[in-house]
Amino acid sequence: MAFLLTPGQSADTSWLQATLAEIRVQGAAGRPRTRPDRVMADKGYPSKANRAWLREHGIAATIPERDDQIAHRRKKRGRPIEFGDHQKTRYRGRNVVERCFGKLKQWRGIAMRSDKTARNYHAGLCLAATLHWLTSGFSNTT
Repeated sequence: MAFLLTPGQSADTSWLQATLAEIRVQGAAGRPRTRPDRVMADKGYPSKANRAWLREHGIAATIPERDDQIAHRRKKRGRPIEFGDHQKTRYRGRNVVERCFGKLKQWRGIAMRSDKTARNYHAGLCLAATLHWLTSGFSNTT
């Protein structure tokens, strides 16, 4: 859906909004959708800023809290993040993303990051993702 190349020392959580801004999903008619119904992310993304931004844009979030955030919230009263059984069941579907990363890293150039320019690395990533999509059977869905 979208790939952004970031500096190696940059935290993933700071790139959530920029990555979501790059997503365009073409439907049967009209403009492409730019806002997902829900975002599922791992424990690298649960910052207050990300949660506030998602709330402002009407996007539901399935993001577990880190242990340090839970401990901090216990010291200061605040609204707990709801992550019950329903959310845990939904979060299990995130393994699809992790498996996709594993498939992409089967390409040596992507796993080793051997391209000298970001443009070439991004092009290789897009090519690998497209070929994976075409051979996975998802390309037949509309």
